[in-house]
Amino acid sequence: MKTGKDKDVVTAPSLSTEDISAFRDAVREAEPLLTTGKVFHPPRKLGPIPKSRKILVNPPQADLLSDHILWQSDQETDSDTPFLRHGLAKDILRKLRKNHWGIQAELDLHGMTSDEARLALVTFLTECQQMRARCVRIIHGKGLSSKNQEPILKIKTRNWLMQRGEVLAYCHAKPADGGGGAVIVLLKNQNN
Repeated sequence: MKTGKDKDVVTAPSLSTEDISAFRDAVREAEPLLTTGKVFHPPRKLGPIPKSRKILVNPPQADLLSDHILWQSDQETDSDTPFLRHGLAKDILRKLRKNHWGIQAELDLHGMTSDEARLALVTFLTECQQMRARCVRIIHGKGLSSKNQEPILKIKTRNWLMQRGEVLAYCHAKPADGGGGAVIVLLKNQNN
């Protein structure tokens, strides 16, 4: 490399006639590329996605939640019946009713169709996992504005929650927190 006054000047190494002849033989059948003005970048090889980012990368899978309700013979069919995941202590429901964990996030499903509510619920629960929220409130309404004043979203929401593995328990909210039109949900502790 030779250095000039203002900039570096690079000189190409001299090639022997044998090198030039070998190069021409190697590229003899090559055809020139057409210039399109576009630059092609080969795809980068990505490493494994960190566990903490997998939730962000994978879209919510609302279609995995069923609307079909399977009632067990020992389960009451009242839509205000609390839910407790099998194997957990019953005092969890008592603590949940007394706001032991405090409500950390809220979702309002008012005015949504069943499909919109299902997707909103899955997205909300996914975000709650990312935020490490333990206790959340989901407002589904009492069904007074729906056809025949049936609590469709109330029943579906509670059914969907039972299908989600991160949901440990839920119960209806206190009157000040929405009463029968809302549910308080306890989620798995994501700190472990």
